[in-house]
Amino acid sequence: MAAPLHVAVLASGEGTTFEGLVDALRPDAERVRVVLLVADRPGAPVLERAERLGVPVLLLPSRGPESSGWSDRLTAELDRRGVGLVVLAGFLAFLPPSWVERWRGRALNTHPSLLPRHGGRGMFGRHVHEAVIASGDRETGVTIHLVTGDLDSGPPVVQRRVAVDPNDTPDTLRARVHPVEVDLLAQTVRRFASGELPLPYPRAGERPDPARRA
Repeated sequence: MAAPLHVAVLASGEGTTFEGLVDALRPDAERVRVVLLVADRPGAPVLERAERLGVPVLLLPSRGPESSGWSDRLTAELDRRGVGLVVLAGFLAFLPPSWVERWRGRALNTHPSLLPRHGGRGMFGRHVHEAVIASGDRETGVTIHLVTGDLDSGPPVVQRRVAVDPNDTPDTLRARVHPVEVDLLAQTVRRFASGELPLPYPRAGERPDPARRA
């Protein structure tokens, strides 16, 4: 049997997506495992979630005295744990170009809208759902995309749509979108673990299909 795909999650805040992904993947431990949480903010609630879930933690502040050599230290730890896929789940720190290039095709970001709508600077968490409501969009959703040097601009791997109710508030919309986000992320990670999606993604000479839906 092939060794399981080792996954690392980078997160900055509450960690609800991280926890949902860990729980969703536990039944598939022979194929895929979350082996590391990387957090950049001391005291972030995601650290407590990782401890409770038994996931090892690397606290790696991206600013201040520990920021020197950040990219090299992160990559060294990922390599040491045999990580084949990195997932950004609410990770708000800037990723150095050297790290992005090193992990090109092996790093994903999850975003709670149908990118390219409602992406970019400041568009995370509740801010995204506020923007969706304010724009009058009739649908929103989730995008899983490749990490590149441009914020929220990497090629989509998969998207899933969610209808916006006329009576939705940012909180009610988030309550419906978030479970979809966790489910789609877990499904996508499983597809990488099974080989249905190649690593690095896409295959040489191919381009991601931005119209792919799940």
